[in-house]
Amino acid sequence: MKKLASGILLVLSTIAHSQSLTQTIKGQITDEQSGSPIIGATVQILGSSPPMGGITDVDGFFKIEKVPIGRQTLGISYLGYESITIPDILVGAGKEVVMNAKLIESLQQLDEVVVTSENQEKGQPRNELATISAISLGMDEISRFPATFDDPARAALTYAGVQTGGDDLLNEIVIRGNSPKGILWRLEGVEIPNPNHFTAIGSSAGGISMLSNNMLANSDFFTGAFPAQYGNATSGIFDLQLRQGNFDNHEHAIQAGLLGVAAASEGPLSKSKRASYLFNYRYSTLALLTELGLDILGEEEDITFQDLSYKVRIPTKKLGSFSFWGLGGRNTYQFIPNESSDNWENDVESQNTGAAGVTNVFYVNEDSFFETIISGSYNQLMSNYDSLDVLTLESSDFIETQMRFSTYFNHKFSARHTMRVGTVLSRLGYNLSNTYWNRQERQFVTPLDEDDHAGFYQVFGNWQYRTSDQFTLNSGLHFSHFAINGKTYVEPRLGFKWDRGSHIISGGIGMHSRMETIALYTARQYLEDGSYVQNNKDLGFTQAFHSALGFEKMLKPKLRFKAEVYYQHLFNVPIWPNDTTSDYRLLTFSTLNTLDGYTTDELANDGTGKNYGVELTLEKFLTNGFYMLSTASLYRSKYTGSDGVERSTQFDGGYIYNFLTGKEFKVGKSGNNTLSLNGKLIFAGGKRQAPINIVASINEGHTIYRYDENYDLKLDGYFRMDFGISYRKNRKRTTSVISLDIQNLTQRENEFFRYYNVGQRRIESDSQVSFFPNLSYRIEF
Repeated sequence: MKKLASGILLVLSTIAHSQSLTQTIKGQITDEQSGSPIIGATVQILGSSPPMGGITDVDGFFKIEKVPIGRQTLGISYLGYESITIPDILVGAGKEVVMNAKLIESLQQLDEVVVTSENQEKGQPRNELATISAISLGMDEISRFPATFDDPARAALTYAGVQTGGDDLLNEIVIRGNSPKGILWRLEGVEIPNPNHFTAIGSSAGGISMLSNNMLANSDFFTGAFPAQYGNATSGIFDLQLRQGNFDNHEHAIQAGLLGVAAASEGPLSKSKRASYLFNYRYSTLALLTELGLDILGEEEDITFQDLSYKVRIPTKKLGSFSFWGLGGRNTYQFIPNESSDNWENDVESQNTGAAGVTNVFYVNEDSFFETIISGSYNQLMSNYDSLDVLTLESSDFIETQMRFSTYFNHKFSARHTMRVGTVLSRLGYNLSNTYWNRQERQFVTPLDEDDHAGFYQVFGNWQYRTSDQFTLNSGLHFSHFAINGKTYVEPRLGFKWDRGSHIISGGIGMHSRMETIALYTARQYLEDGSYVQNNKDLGFTQAFHSALGFEKMLKPKLRFKAEVYYQHLFNVPIWPNDTTSDYRLLTFSTLNTLDGYTTDELANDGTGKNYGVELTLEKFLTNGFYMLSTASLYRSKYTGSDGVERSTQFDGGYIYNFLTGKEFKVGKSGNNTLSLNGKLIFAGGKRQAPINIVASINEGHTIYRYDENYDLKLDGYFRMDFGISYRKNRKRTTSVISLDIQNLTQRENEFFRYYNVGQRRIESDSQVSFFPNLSYRIEF
């Protein structure tokens, strides 16, 4: 009988254990201004019964064990600091949760600190110098939002003022009517090349991101009025951060989907020193299937890509912490017609991209630290296009290298005053070649053949002044110098945030600038005697004045309303010189309408532009498994070319509306598993192009556009519905997720551009991709 009773108790114990899966939450709490660890801070799992929590140690680290899986809210408090809460933390059985946070020192002497859920950290940027037009992209959100495909750029489409660049095959985004070329990509605090597969020279986008959300920590996304720390951007900034690997336990993940097969691993290098590693590798599923003998695309096409990213962090006692990080990607596209093909063109494109660096954070004392980064990058784009249909042959090989030394010093004088000053020294190397067959002159032309380097130097200073717990003022200055032509830019910045308790008012103004691609500055135009000139070597940067004013209010717990109005004036924009042509295609040209590429023709910094609008956001934080995000934007985007006429840019759609919602259901006998349904709607005004001259098109036998009315024609409005469904299953030591994401569920054919069909003798439209699914399976252990 005793053996039977013992057996029953054992079974019941096992069942009870299986019904209460748990995991560990850990992290580090630091001072927001100085970066120093906060010792003795209280960290609690809000709403837990019995109460669960921990206290930070001498290095600011905490650990809370046996936290029930599911969504949890973290409350953090410390005497003399403002308390915060971090809601909706997803706790799974397969991986420990690392949650780092920063506290702001209070200017009032507090007798007692009470943790509440009012001061939400959700969506607040990591950079404490940002006051407006900035959000934090959470990696949980990127994986939750439908049809993002683990891509930060596609995830940004959900937020106010952001829309697609006009081609759903690419992750191009338009921010407040600006060209996507004005976006800056940063990784681990330093500028990097465009981190996307299948890109083009001068582009900021591509088909697939090289960075997986397996690697990313919460990262900042800016849509305007950037702090003085940032330069070389006029449209937006992705300031991406790689997360730290688990320094206590080894954890792994394997993921397979229609886009790629990936493996990730992380763990301790030295538990006593909290040293860790983290890496992720991915290989194209299409390429893998082709190697196995399954030709999905057909014999004429071949698509291959792979990428690797890593971070190794090694803290030391005397020299601070060192992080060794990197990102690399390769991809190839080939179209080679077979003997029976009607398409007599051969197109081969390939890309090799890499960035690596070492970051050192050294604390002088509890109020001061240096952050120093030495990095290098390499970006090669090769193409070869051969067509018998149009009798052309073109080949190019663009190689750009960047060596950077970046450092800044941060000092907290008091709870009111913080200073940050720094510099970025860049050596921009380039080896650029481009050759094509000129049919008219029946000879090869080489518009690019350059192998050299140039310097780009930046210096910045920020001063943060807090008059009270409610009002913060950030002022700064950014200085840039481009050695290739000696151009210098001085850019003052100013931002404020006023927390009235019931609502927040914020604002920012500043000057900003952005260089063109190196190929544009070095391109050659050949003269009749065989000599050449570099028309654009002295071309300046595009400059922009940004201003924005914002209002934010919590309407009720976990329901936030935000509004922003903005005005941007762009000047020194490269356009066609106004006295050299009567061709309206050139008279209406502006780089504000370009997506990539370069030109050998002479340009002048005489163009202007402006963007203005209002953005509204209503966000329901995740509550009882339900969340909602609704954004609406009304805007205009204008430019002036060399003819002096103000026109709409091609991105002047006029309006954007996004609606995102989702619901999580606890399923299974013990409620340990989760079924998630997510949906997104996008309504936006169509892009613009020149109207078609029907009579001239009929007479000439091909499409003739009316460039004297450039961008007057507005394409049909853009509509897209995305859908995602996933099932998360937690076991004792593993978490598995199967998910299906569908882009453009309704298969709507959004207009790409219009043209004249000679055979049909009518105007027709080419459409964007109508439907794209991605099925994937992931296991964490």
